[in-house]
Amino acid sequence: MTINVKWISAALVTVSFLFYSFVGKDTPTEGLTIGDKAPAFKICGEKQLIDLKDLKGKYVLLSFWASYDASSRKQNASLGHATSKMNNIEMVSVSFDEYKSIFHETIKKDRITTTNCFVELEGENSELYQTYRLHKGFKNYLLDENGVIIAKDINVKQLSSYLN
Repeated sequence: MTINVKWISAALVTVSFLFYSFVGKDTPTEGLTIGDKAPAFKICGEKQLIDLKDLKGKYVLLSFWASYDASSRKQNASLGHATSKMNNIEMVSVSFDEYKSIFHETIKKDRITTTNCFVELEGENSELYQTYRLHKGFKNYLLDENGVIIAKDINVKQLSSYLN
């Protein structure tokens, strides 16, 4: 009887380890990949609403950032300044700061044009944050005219080479 209990216990432990080793294996963890169609979204700023679908037919650079994330903030500012000098691309910049005052102060300090610069006040709890799987860090995505991701996490130099 005690032998059967030991074997049953050992079998249950083994099955538990096997079960937990496979949980979540099919769930993507690193955001979207090159070749994926960028998920559509609408976001409303203080003066305008932007729908990603409306930008179809243009190259689009999606930049996701927050003022508390120094590298994403720096990348967003440098890409924003570069794209403002280019006429064949539209940049959509989305901050995940939870306070408008911090967002406004950051775009003022970084001298970001506010044409397509938005703040998602729900921060990391927002649907947009979840849709683009940003839990492993903020990213930027370059989309072609059909909304397909052709590059991600690019810098200014790489952006120029993609567009030329």
